[in-house]
Amino acid sequence: MNQEIERLERELESAKERLLAARRAAAPGRLADRTLRWAGSAAPVRLSDLFGAKPDMLVIHNMGRQCSYCTLWADGFAGIYKHVADRCAFVLTTPDDPAIAGAFAAERAWPFPVVSIAGTAFAKDMGFAKPDGGVIPGVSPLRREPDGTITRPALGATFGPGDDFCALWPMLDLLKEGAADWSPRFHYA
Repeated sequence: MNQEIERLERELESAKERLLAARRAAAPGRLADRTLRWAGSAAPVRLSDLFGAKPDMLVIHNMGRQCSYCTLWADGFAGIYKHVADRCAFVLTTPDDPAIAGAFAAERAWPFPVVSIAGTAFAKDMGFAKPDGGVIPGVSPLRREPDGTITRPALGATFGPGDDFCALWPMLDLLKEGAADWSPRFHYA
């Protein structure tokens, strides 16, 4: 392999390690339990119950059905969900109302739990709310301590083209013109 590429890859790995350390150092700590609603049924569910038997959970902050980019990320998570769920709990949150969220998750055949945060301050409390009330896409790590306390062991990360959470972007970057003017769509026929 090219020595310059190897050097840059080592620098990138080192920068990622420093970024993770900074995320952990800035961890906001304790998080209040709250009630969300299951997509599809609108039945209430406690955040603490979403952990199941696992002490750790990844919470995906999705912008909802209107965002084709968020759909791209969620479709990718569908492919790795069984692997993730072997390590920790995983849930996708959406600002869509439960009926819309449930229908969309079913249409996409998402295998992971989906909950609605509509009408709650969850995105704001997690640091993933826009000033206009919308949601910033990303992921937050949570931990349920043995005493039931929910903590955030690190600040979450936002999603966007080129991030480490969607395998498609780094692959497209390798093409001669990269992603060019491509953007995700909801349906491909």
